[in-house]
Amino acid sequence: MRRIRSSWTRPAALGAALALVVVTAAWTSAPVTTSVFKGAKVNGGTATFEMMDGKRTLTLSDDFKVPDTPAPHWQVVDSKGNTYLLQRLVVKDDKFNKTITLPAYVRDVSKVQIWCAWAEALLGEASFESPVK
Repeated sequence: MRRIRSSWTRPAALGAALALVVVTAAWTSAPVTTSVFKGAKVNGGTATFEMMDGKRTLTLSDDFKVPDTPAPHWQVVDSKGNTYLLQRLVVKDDKFNKTITLPAYVRDVSKVQIWCAWAEALLGEASFESPVK
């Protein structure tokens, strides 16, 4: 009797595990968009999280306007409240970093912020409905 039971549960367990992998892969590959940025200098636009070529990326929407401040940067906040200052929005020759790759040490992202590193001030913030990993 035990042999029959184990032979029946193995395929069911494998099927359940496969379904979980497929659902998880589909969920992580779908782009997730934040709320609209709101703040002192940034009011408009969104950020989108997605997997691109196996890397976790954030991309600003086309309607996002770069704030007129000396050193605006990407900054993210994780689900534990840790803040990570990342790349500048505008670099040499007015190149706009519209898309960035998240470093491996950033485990998840709850909020995307635009931070002025020169004035040390929050310029705008947008949140995800739930943290993205």
